Amino acid sequence: MQLGELLTPGDVIWLEGDLGSGKTTLVQGMAAGWGSADLVTSPTFVLINIYRRPDRAQLAHMDAYRLESAEDAEQLDLDYQMEQGPLIVEWAPRIAAALPAERLRLQLSAVDETRRHILVEPSGERYQEIARAFKAAVYGNS
Repeated sequence: MQLGELLTPGDVIWLEGDLGSGKTTLVQGMAAGWGSADLVTSPTFVLINIYRRPDRAQLAHMDAYRLESAEDAEQLDLDYQMEQGPLIVEWAPRIAAALPAERLRLQLSAVDETRRHILVEPSGERYQEIARAFKAAVYGNS
């Protein structure tokens, strides 16, 4: 939940990981931390799910698995989605050219049935700030 609390409009979270690595489960936690009570599900077939907060802000959750190219993603008006709120993209490398160079990359891998490893890679000052705040929330200010 801590990461979701840090997100603001325009933030882009780039998710990578194999099938079953926990990407959608991570988004469930981020959306809850961001303040949405909406049911979070994988947008594999609809491409983008929108989750809302009581203040009418929205978070876009995109799954690029079925997209063929960055051009396909551009038709989904990603700029508009980022103006409305944070954008979280599963399978982000498939549409890399359509996404901003500055972003927070999270690479998930399964350690075992119940544990995941997350590599956090910020690109840009805003995302370095998010990564520092997230680390402090998880591990404390040591």
